[in-house]
Amino acid sequence: MVAPKKGKTASAQSKPGRSLALIVIVIAALTGGMFASGHTTPRLGIDLAGGTSITLRAVSEPGQESAINKTNMDTAVDIMNNRVNGLGVSEAEVQTQGDRNIIVNIPKGTNSKEARAQVGTTAKLYFRPVLATELSGAAATGSPTPSASGASDKATDKATDKATDDEKASSSPSDAASASATTQGRAVTDALKADPSPSASGKATGDASPSPSASASASGDDATAKLQAQYAALDCTKKADRAKAGDGAKPGDPTVACGQNSQGQWQKYILGPAAVDGTDVDQAKAVFNTQTAAGWTVTMKFTDSGSKKFADITGKLAQNQSPQNQFAIVLDNEVVSDPYVSQALTGGNAEISGSFDQEEAQSLANMLSYGALPLSFKEDSVTTVTAALGGEQLKAGLIAGAIGLALVVLYLLLYYRGLSFIAVASLLVSAGLTYVIMALLGPTIGFALNLPAVCGAIVAIGITADSFIVYFERVRDEIREGRTLRPAVERGWPRARRTILVSDFVSFLAAAVLFIVTVGKVQGFAFTLGLTTLLDVVVVFLFTKPLLTLMARRKFFASGHKWSGLDPKSLGAKPPLRRTRRPSAGPVDPKEA
Repeated sequence: MVAPKKGKTASAQSKPGRSLALIVIVIAALTGGMFASGHTTPRLGIDLAGGTSITLRAVSEPGQESAINKTNMDTAVDIMNNRVNGLGVSEAEVQTQGDRNIIVNIPKGTNSKEARAQVGTTAKLYFRPVLATELSGAAATGSPTPSASGASDKATDKATDKATDDEKASSSPSDAASASATTQGRAVTDALKADPSPSASGKATGDASPSPSASASASGDDATAKLQAQYAALDCTKKADRAKAGDGAKPGDPTVACGQNSQGQWQKYILGPAAVDGTDVDQAKAVFNTQTAAGWTVTMKFTDSGSKKFADITGKLAQNQSPQNQFAIVLDNEVVSDPYVSQALTGGNAEISGSFDQEEAQSLANMLSYGALPLSFKEDSVTTVTAALGGEQLKAGLIAGAIGLALVVLYLLLYYRGLSFIAVASLLVSAGLTYVIMALLGPTIGFALNLPAVCGAIVAIGITADSFIVYFERVRDEIREGRTLRPAVERGWPRARRTILVSDFVSFLAAAVLFIVTVGKVQGFAFTLGLTTLLDVVVVFLFTKPLLTLMARRKFFASGHKWSGLDPKSLGAKPPLRRTRRPSAGPVDPKEA
């Protein structure tokens, strides 16, 4: 009888209990991690759990239709995706549709409201000097609207108040500032503690000089009068007024805008020309400052050109060349922050501090990092997928999976009989590992189970069963050659192993290519297919093969019982192989010689 090869491989084959113990430990560890994390079910995608789908259409200025191209659209998709991911919204899909549309899918159960607000905020980001500001609507103090000259008077008062406290990193507006003072002051300090640069007196990019002298000398100018009229009529408590504020204003022109202060009150602003563009911000982060009492702060790092622009504008503001020594961070014509400046910030890094909580700091950091889109977008449609509809789709997918699994099990029972026990046990182990890993991947990498992913899991049932069939048939072939079960199990494994690895490699390669070249929900199918293919290799090597080795030692299988699926007679086995000795070479007959 042919014996299996001895050596390292034979030693591993003789101790299948080690492999089974290893996979049991792995399953126990993963299951324990799942319960410890508190996420005991996989996260569901928008098509299964419900959520919001937003369609954005790119629009261009007259004569600039060429700006809507693939490069700019891809850049916009990346920025929108970063915005949403920065809020912790998992499995949000951002992808192009056609030449000028972008589809954003935000799952239910995440911070979808804020995500929708930030994704829909598609205008460019600007830093503008504040020329005047006051509470708007019912919250206003009733003081007269500041004119250009009035703003200059307030600037004089402000300069006086500021002179006594010029060395502080933060300067809050005095009560005497009345209508010109903002209640949203937040200090800006240089993160590198660089000394003020003399270049701060230089002219800001885009002629963004915050000096009000031009406005004062041109009080009769139509543009100035129109701007003051817009400011006087602006009521930021009204949504319609906020939507029209600054509409059509160019970056190089003064404008009016609205914003909410830290108390939730609406303020209106007169803003100077844009001094810094959002593209000049290289990076922004929300940081908890443990060295001071500042708490949550937002740190900014500028590009080389942005550093010079920011040094120019902060230098001029700190020298009181503006009615307000503060600038506004403007996104979509809305002021999202209006920090005060106490010195020129020349190091290319700055920090915005104030009464931020973590959510506010992170939101501002996201706007600074991802606010500058290369195109403007209009919200075309918003569709909500109800959880009930998603539940029906999930139920249908689970029913389809159960039917597929039942058919596979039925086939295994009819064709492999006793061997089907090993196959079904392997399928259950594979399913358990898949479930636990998907549950863990939700909080870990943001994986969410969508309908195509469910389809990938159903297809994986056939791939996993195919590996068992390959091995079982190799064992049966060895029995047909006349070998008994235990040698057949060991001799059939190397050949079956090679076939299984090649087959799974091809499946994994196809899944990887599909994941790379596709977008959206199809990636869910590819990811699940690739994951289950890898698990198939693990289960076959660490569970199916060792379990069959153990079962081969049982009389039911080893004797070839007719219900074992390994009956030599049913398989048409040849007579058992026997070793034969060659006749020994005897003395040569002299006559034959």
